[in-house]
Amino acid sequence: MSLTLAKLQQLKRQAGASTPQRAASPAAPAATDLDQLRRLLRVRARPLAAPVGGDRSLPGTEIARGLFLVEEFLPAPEVPELLDGTFDRGEPIPTDEVLFFDTETTGLAGGTGTRAFMIGAADWCGGQLRIRQLTLASMRAEAAMLDVFASWLQPRSILCSYNGKCYDAPLLATRYRLARRGSPLAGLRHVDLLYPTRRSYRGVYENCRLATIERQVLKIVREGDLPGSEAPAAWLGYIRGGGSGLLRRVLAHNRQDVITLSRLLANLAGASRDDGALAAREAMLPME
Repeated sequence: MSLTLAKLQQLKRQAGASTPQRAASPAAPAATDLDQLRRLLRVRARPLAAPVGGDRSLPGTEIARGLFLVEEFLPAPEVPELLDGTFDRGEPIPTDEVLFFDTETTGLAGGTGTRAFMIGAADWCGGQLRIRQLTLASMRAEAAMLDVFASWLQPRSILCSYNGKCYDAPLLATRYRLARRGSPLAGLRHVDLLYPTRRSYRGVYENCRLATIERQVLKIVREGDLPGSEAPAAWLGYIRGGGSGLLRRVLAHNRQDVITLSRLLANLAGASRDDGALAAREAMLPME
């Protein structure tokens, strides 16, 4: 016997069952905030942009679009025409050919993605220490910065740095290659003060970082110095529209670095001629 649909529903009602009703869909909220909408759509929020505003001026002269040059002269103690190079196991060093240099970069890992946004240099010139600093205010100015730095080098120039052989010089060589330019650093004599400093002071102080050596050996104490590790963020913040306050502190840090290099070279070269000073340093080393 077959039952019609109407008869079946009548029997269910008589048995006390009610016809199931489709649940009404809850009304959509009248307004949904942006965060809820992103969660529903699984869209990640973009990182906040750097704060825009404040003083964006940079010291120095804009010598090319987006490239600033700071140049100053400081009184310098008289240096001889030649410095004793035996501290670096090398030949005498003509002081008028030395160029101290240091870079501030977007990272410490190196590689093609790392660029120098600041180059500081110093040289002895007419009884003074000349300091020159190049700062990028725009990424497009990198080629101009590389060209200006190249103009400061001559075939007889002697580079002087602190760990520059392993970091600064290779990084700049990479940037010149990517800019389709030959590296002006290639073939130049390079006096890297890190290695003779380690030979002289390893075990004497807690480490041989430049900040440690300048404080302990040269008696230079920096006040309000911005750590080098914070330099990349300071520049990127400026490039993204922030103020120039932190970038100015990077300039001050870089300036002191090249000044310290000039004093450290004179100290190491002078100490290599001073047997008494050398003996005093050796007496401080732990006995084997």
